[in-house]
Amino acid sequence: MLDKIIFPEGAVKGRKRLGRGPGCHGKTSGKGHKGQRSRSGGRVSPWFEGGQTPLKMRSPKRGFRSPHKIFYDIVNIRDLNNFKDGELITPEGLKSRGLVSGRNPVKILGDGELSISIVVKAHGFSKEAIRKLEDRGGKAENI
Repeated sequence: MLDKIIFPEGAVKGRKRLGRGPGCHGKTSGKGHKGQRSRSGGRVSPWFEGGQTPLKMRSPKRGFRSPHKIFYDIVNIRDLNNFKDGELITPEGLKSRGLVSGRNPVKILGDGELSISIVVKAHGFSKEAIRKLEDRGGKAENI
């Protein structure tokens, strides 16, 4: 219904083609005299605040985030009880079980108890995790 509406003649005008030379809208091409918006590229960014110190610069900033920090996928010793006794556990095996994302290096932490003897290959181990693995006759191997 709305797509069938016909406007009366002269009700809808075409847009003004600004900056297309004096033949279009006279001497200033429809842009007026001088000023920022009369010049080519003469717009400000949406976050420009008219020369006032921008909000991002005014707001307080705290802390520091090192670009060199390594974010590990964490796996606790208690999560390794689901594997078979004597099995070799790698980051790929942990990913297939859904314990890690696979994007980050893997670190094994010593939270919980271990009831099986396993060999674990990972990028990092806590001292407690190494102790618990070796007490059960397992082994911790760094990749």
